[in-house]
Amino acid sequence: MSTASHDIRGVLIQVAGARLLLPNATIAEVLSYAEPDAIDNAPDWLLGRIRWRGWQLPLVSFARLSGIADEQGGLGSKVVILKALGGDARHPYFALLTQGFPRLVTVAQEALRAEDSDATQLPPGIQARVVLNEDAAVLPDLAQIEQLIGTALSQAA
Repeated sequence: MSTASHDIRGVLIQVAGARLLLPNATIAEVLSYAEPDAIDNAPDWLLGRIRWRGWQLPLVSFARLSGIADEQGGLGSKVVILKALGGDARHPYFALLTQGFPRLVTVAQEALRAEDSDATQLPPGIQARVVLNEDAAVLPDLAQIEQLIGTALSQAA
């Protein structure tokens, strides 16, 4: 019997200093980078707001949030629109700064392994460090990122 039915479609997303592995279903769209509208009193990882399909979406630098690198948007940067999983009707999406286009991958159970790391020592926004085939990647903690965005927006308001 084939194990292909257990494979999921994922995407590897390059950010400064790391690759993120996400389920393909969380991505709504990929856009070219445009300078966001600033948010006063926001943390440095909350780069501002971008306009998308009538929404004002918070733009997050994952590399800054997790302390991996000081990431700036610019030529060649992309913005990935992610579906928020928290169920907040006011914020059903958020945007993530990336370096280039996401790469579609098939995630087979036998090709994915967790790196040995203490989950209590992981930086903010990171659920786990993994290796997919030979690619090191991090699994972002989308629920935690959504909470951090909500807290930052309410404090900046």
